[in-house]
Amino acid sequence: MSTGHPIDTVQHVLAPGLLDKERTIASWTFNRWLVPPAALAIHLSIGMAYGFSVFWLPLSRALGVHEPVVCEGVGFVARVFSTRCDWPVSMLGWTYTLFFVFLGSAAALFGHWLERAGPRKAAFIATLCWCGGLFISALGVYIHQIWLMWLGSGVIGGIGLGLGYISPVSTLIKWFPDHRGVATGLAIMGFGGGAMIGAPLADRLMNLFATENSVGVWQTFVALGVIYFVSMMLGAFGYRLPPPGWQPPSGAVKTEKRLVTSAHVHVNTAVRTPQFWLLWGVLCLNVSAGIGVIGMASPMLQEVFGGRLMGIPERLANLDESERVQVATIAAAFAGLLSLFNIAGRIGWASASDILGRKLTYTIFFLLGCALYVSAPIAGEAGRIGFFVVIFCVILTMYGGGFATVPAYLADLFGTQHVGAIHGRLLTAWSVAGILGPVVVNYIREFQLGRGVPAHQAYNVTMYVLAGMLLLGLLCNLMIRPVDTKHHMTNEQFAREVAASPGRPSRPASDRADDTTNYRVLLVLVWTAVVIPLAWGVGVTLSKALVFFQ
Repeated sequence: MSTGHPIDTVQHVLAPGLLDKERTIASWTFNRWLVPPAALAIHLSIGMAYGFSVFWLPLSRALGVHEPVVCEGVGFVARVFSTRCDWPVSMLGWTYTLFFVFLGSAAALFGHWLERAGPRKAAFIATLCWCGGLFISALGVYIHQIWLMWLGSGVIGGIGLGLGYISPVSTLIKWFPDHRGVATGLAIMGFGGGAMIGAPLADRLMNLFATENSVGVWQTFVALGVIYFVSMMLGAFGYRLPPPGWQPPSGAVKTEKRLVTSAHVHVNTAVRTPQFWLLWGVLCLNVSAGIGVIGMASPMLQEVFGGRLMGIPERLANLDESERVQVATIAAAFAGLLSLFNIAGRIGWASASDILGRKLTYTIFFLLGCALYVSAPIAGEAGRIGFFVVIFCVILTMYGGGFATVPAYLADLFGTQHVGAIHGRLLTAWSVAGILGPVVVNYIREFQLGRGVPAHQAYNVTMYVLAGMLLLGLLCNLMIRPVDTKHHMTNEQFAREVAASPGRPSRPASDRADDTTNYRVLLVLVWTAVVIPLAWGVGVTLSKALVFFQ
């Protein structure tokens, strides 16, 4: 039934009953390993947000096709509505900013609603927003109105990102209380891997659709929208919630670790605790530093090493055009390699946190990260290309690992009842970091260049500032203590919430039929469906990265 919430009303009109939380309660024989592929189907689709830069250069010549149509003396507002002037990359980049501002905002605004409505309904709305945003963007490109692309992909798509990002978190934590880090790492790994699949796929589609009169972007948006709609719908309807009283095969989960609670904290109470804001600072500072590195890694590699990437002892400014193209190709391979390590870090560090504990894992992030950020300028000055690449690859594992570990950290501190809603509000730290990191990096670089610092040395101070941000994050992490018991929900409050939640399994709890064979077949099919595109993306990335090592 519709509860009066705007999203509930939309859902009730579109698909009454199919998305109700009751319809997602699993039977007692359900195999919990069927849920991570559903989460991956969602995250691999919305993760294309990281790869949207593949569209910037083609879109910058959408009218001219071969060369941009430049309109001198035309202001920003006039360009927004002009159908005669091509868009500069700086205007297109606002889409990327809008993505993560609205991701964090939507996650914070709708996180509590998601806990009540269930993950399937949230994923369904996320699908409509993300894919609908791509279709609106296609229209914007077709009629050459950039504001439609900002509205479609940036705003509406950003809301889809927020709902899609948090939809599997509490679900997987409830299914894997014994392996929280592994579960959230598997899901959030997909968000990092989305660009690894989507960017080369988009490149191939643009080449397929390109003609003498079109760069092929609007057609690619439509094609991706259809592909992602199918993938995300399969993921949405693959979500299941465990039946009340369900325990993992290993039995009740033990919580001997000091920071792991068996109690629950309401979302409205959690945001008033110091632990929430300390963890907000931890995430914001870790992500700010990581985004800063991602944004400057490729140009930094080119400007620091220049011709040495090809065995030529010349700075980038002294190379001819063909040599610069070769350097750019190597830098593109470097960016792809970083994407691969970003993904590996999400599952690797999150899984390791089940053994190390979340607090120690983040302590490693900050201490090791600080040492690596300080070492990067040293490696650059010494001309140690291999060491430089290793530094950035390890940094990216910790950037991805930070995202994947934080939901488990929240569950440890605040319990699992409201973890999705709390995670949604915590993601406002991502929105802030999405602005803070690039601004700090870009302004410091411009300031250094303005002082006459050579381009290959302009990043040194930036790396030291980012290292300082990690030290602040370390301080926040070290200050985290267990949540005071006065903030815990009472047994009566928790019982009332459980009683008010849907509890009817999709099949009767008494049905103990042996579904092992059927679930094994389904398990192979769904995991194959997500592993194949992932393997393709990894293969493309590694083939490009080989250029770097030649």
